[in-house]
Amino acid sequence: MKSDAALAPNNQEPYIRSRENPLFDGILSKGDQVDPFKIAHIQSKTIEHEDNTKHPESEADHDEKPLRSPIIITHIEKTYTVTRRKEMLSNIMLPLSAASYYNGVSPQVEIVESCQSFDKLNAFLKARKDDVNAGVPGKFLHVVLGSDDADVGTVASTIMYSFYIYLTSKSDQLCIVPIININRANLASHVELMWLLDSCQIDQASLIFADEIDMSYYDLFGSLKIVLLKSSRIANKQEKLKQAVVEIFHCRKGETVYPWVKTVTIGEESSCCTAIAEKFAAYSPEILTSKSFSKLLLAGILLDTANLRDPRCTSKDKYMASLLINGAGRYGCNGLYQLLKYKIHDLSSLQVGDILRKDFKKWTGQENTDSRSMSQMGMSCIGISIRQLLSHTKNLAQEITNFQLEEKLRALIILSGYYNGEKNFKREVLVSTESVKLLESLLFFFDFNASRLPLKTLHFKGLKNEMKAYEIDKITSRKIVEHLIEEFVGIPKA
Repeated sequence: MKSDAALAPNNQEPYIRSRENPLFDGILSKGDQVDPFKIAHIQSKTIEHEDNTKHPESEADHDEKPLRSPIIITHIEKTYTVTRRKEMLSNIMLPLSAASYYNGVSPQVEIVESCQSFDKLNAFLKARKDDVNAGVPGKFLHVVLGSDDADVGTVASTIMYSFYIYLTSKSDQLCIVPIININRANLASHVELMWLLDSCQIDQASLIFADEIDMSYYDLFGSLKIVLLKSSRIANKQEKLKQAVVEIFHCRKGETVYPWVKTVTIGEESSCCTAIAEKFAAYSPEILTSKSFSKLLLAGILLDTANLRDPRCTSKDKYMASLLINGAGRYGCNGLYQLLKYKIHDLSSLQVGDILRKDFKKWTGQENTDSRSMSQMGMSCIGISIRQLLSHTKNLAQEITNFQLEEKLRALIILSGYYNGEKNFKREVLVSTESVKLLESLLFFFDFNASRLPLKTLHFKGLKNEMKAYEIDKITSRKIVEHLIEEFVGIPKA
């Protein structure tokens, strides 16, 4: 029989679980009350569109009205389609899930979500491509530009930050354009990026690449404005456009910035995508319920932070990754990260030229009577051994020569970094030049700097007289090789 104390009413206040992380407040609109379960109840929310309806207004109202039309909120609709999976996942070490118990690790079909908010992003990209094709009449070209590579974090940041500026801009005089800072032909060598853009349903034809727009034309007439992402300095190939920089977003603390730039955002987070996700969460958290939005930003965060394990990874990176977990799909963050890493190292579908172009850098030196000097010298970094590269094609030497001619290189350094069967990291290098004389000059320079780059000869069949392969006889960073190349072509130290 229960005691009287047990039957007495409970006068304690009900327990309410809340989130103590101050970052959670960022997903609330200004003036909203804190609701710890707000995200859990977002099923079918809202998307913004411009209201073109005109209303009568007084002169006083006209003075305070922003240049762009106000944005109103309407209902979001999501649709789902079942498609046959394009790639096989059996070779990827994905974490197990409940679905894999019934369907196996690699099901033949996948469910694809389509959301109006992401359709709005594709419409934005297409409209900007049309504007650029038309010459951006009557507007400033407001370019969002990352570094001159195509890593997932940089491309995702470029697309998403330009879209954020577009949504929040009050000016009708800006044509906000994201520019992927590589040539379109180079996209084929970035398998992981093409896979991500395709799985996020981004219209790749609407993207603008560096070789598809002449920014110097707009700079000549004073109509170019540049927003730099993830760097305090513009890429070397665009150095002449540095005076057009008006904003720097997510540069590192302590980096020297251009003195005329007034808008500078220091990146406290390890990933630029984290900072952009936080801005969307504060401005319109409903947008992040789209799986494609979340996946694009989450992929950038995971690769920038080595799956949240990098020592520089912050609590904000981890928190935003958990907020975007919807984008990871059935295998979670670990599964998405493993998929991306597999795609990065999957070279099976690439030609030799695509492999060499995947991580490629070029230097321009000064021509003079010194046999060491050259106009163009390049370095390609690959994640496989030289022997594996040789086995990728029947005529590697000719493929390398064709690549040099296409890139107009007098010399090419192929720097290999990989783990052997004993899990030891190895560095190898293949040197290819346009003449035997230039090869001898370059090898003499490397021998003179043997303390920094000790070389041990490797013998492979099928190489031309202008090519030599070596094992680097100690753990050497790519930065050391880059510095040696800069010294060889006569580029002064910074």
